[in-house]
Amino acid sequence: MCIGAIVGAHGIRGAVRVKSFTADPLDVAAYGPAEDEAGKRRFKLKVMGEVKDHVLASIEGVTDRNAAEALKGTGLYVSRDLLPPTEEDEFLYSDLVGLKAVGTDGSVIGTVKGVANFGAGDLLDVARPGQGSLLVPFTKAAVPVVDVGKGQVVVDPPAYAEDEEGEETRESGDQRPRKKNKGGQDAG
Repeated sequence: MCIGAIVGAHGIRGAVRVKSFTADPLDVAAYGPAEDEAGKRRFKLKVMGEVKDHVLASIEGVTDRNAAEALKGTGLYVSRDLLPPTEEDEFLYSDLVGLKAVGTDGSVIGTVKGVANFGAGDLLDVARPGQGSLLVPFTKAAVPVVDVGKGQVVVDPPAYAEDEEGEETRESGDQRPRKKNKGGQDAG
């Protein structure tokens, strides 16, 4: 599970800036040593603080800026069993990827291929065979059922209508976001 990514160096003594994907950004070092995606390199992080939207951390064995810069772009991964359990109606992004998306009538719409967020809330990216992707707001109104055990989500995409300007607008409904656990979200 990807819990963060190194986005750059900080200072001259080997500190790194980390984009944390955990619910509490400072928990990026709380799950023990992390590994790169291939599992070939291990990183023991020590959180030093926060700067803007990033966590500052030192990594055991990284003592200068050049070594820290060489790690830029490296994802930080831990085993799923090290993450805290999710609460009811709370999901890791990776739990949703691969689930079958069905309509409220039971018809198969496609498969969840990812979760996106462009600033207005989470969207399920549903791959539809031969039709491209369908982005569905991850709200109770648009995704009333998530059944990870059964391997499916029920989606009821909001109806869109053209307004007077010819632009699409969404009809109202329960647009409250679903709870999510960012801990362990997949990167990219």
